[in-house]
Amino acid sequence: MIFYKSVELKNGEKCLLRSPGAGDAEAVLGTFIKTHGESDFMTTYPDECTLTAEKEQSYLENKLVAEREIEIAADIGGRIVGTAGIDAVGKAEKLRHRASFGIGIEKEFWGIGVGRALTLACIECAKQAGYLQLELEVVAANTRAIALYKSLGFTEYGRNPLGFRSRENGMQEIIAMRLEL
Repeated sequence: MIFYKSVELKNGEKCLLRSPGAGDAEAVLGTFIKTHGESDFMTTYPDECTLTAEKEQSYLENKLVAEREIEIAADIGGRIVGTAGIDAVGKAEKLRHRASFGIGIEKEFWGIGVGRALTLACIECAKQAGYLQLELEVVAANTRAIALYKSLGFTEYGRNPLGFRSRENGMQEIIAMRLEL
């Protein structure tokens, strides 16, 4: 899938939401590593990243031609400051209606609307792809993200009190949320 849209952020800056291509692989990978080091709410730590620029390039190329999956970059002034995407939960007939959502934004760009813009773009793409449900998992302590998701219509459907084992904070509860499309 391919996405391209310009939005105005809370601070008046323009943000280009676009499908990153092979030429963006190093920037996207750099943003991935940075965001995973700036927050204890991400699934992995930067030192666990086994991706290379070549693997990221292949991943991005595959997303551009995928019919039902996408990666979207938030580009401010030519700099990729965050990414989000949707992936199929499964290819089996019983799972084809479900997509999962993930997002990461560099900390210096929190609170200005990048997360909302990326989430809305992914919701739009999930609808276009024919999904009926968009799913995510969020650390219970990530109250800002939870408030965003709830404001967009996501509802909680379960909790895992031992979902993450953080190096810094011990066990973290994970909330499963879903949005009917």
